[in-house]
Amino acid sequence: MVLVALDARETDRGTTVRVHVKPKASQSRILGERDGALQVSLAAPPVDGEANAELIRTLSRQLRVPRSSIEIVSGRTARTKLISVHGVGMAELKLRLGV
Repeated sequence: MVLVALDARETDRGTTVRVHVKPKASQSRILGERDGALQVSLAAPPVDGEANAELIRTLSRQLRVPRSSIEIVSGRTARTKLISVHGVGMAELKLRLGV
């Protein structure tokens, strides 16, 4: 997976990244980058926070960080969200995503 223009920023706590989710997919997985956002398909419906919980589980698994290290900063009810990954710098984030 090549993340050419991923819209990510390093902060004092870790890294923030824009994510675009596609709920109700057949499986949860990271699809790549599109228009600066990380594309993630989720095998959960956008109901009662299920898709957000699945997003956090999927990112946690891929980035090898505890779920508590991932926070939805904005866009909780939108398909495009701003995610913060605490304790992981931008270079490490890209490495763990396979860039």
